[in-house]
Amino acid sequence: MPLTDPLGDMLTRIRNGQQAKKDSVLSPASKLRARVLDVLQREGYIRGYSEEQIGGHNGLRIELKYFEGQPAIQHLARVSKPGRRVYSGSQDLPRVRNGLGITIVSTPRGVLSDAEARSQNVGGEVLAEVF
Repeated sequence: MPLTDPLGDMLTRIRNGQQAKKDSVLSPASKLRARVLDVLQREGYIRGYSEEQIGGHNGLRIELKYFEGQPAIQHLARVSKPGRRVYSGSQDLPRVRNGLGITIVSTPRGVLSDAEARSQNVGGEVLAEVF
């Protein structure tokens, strides 16, 4: 059965894995998912990820991060969905928790955090918010 929202599926796998206190979770691989994981790793929300073969297909093993027994990601939500896309200019990017969290944005220069997008003065599709 094909997924209508592959990125939303990966974010849900991360949320469920952290609720179950897993060390890592598996997700099918794609370029967009890998770029979102790059942003999460740069910002310190996950330990890392690696590509591996899962049942003959490429997959991503996502290493989850915890701090004093609590997940590093307290909130992870999809903003732009297949039924309602959300776009924002560089100056209008939403701030999460007054700057304590990040917004992940798909821009013409790649997938960036909101701070990176503001510094490069580019806007785009608001993919997710994390804190």
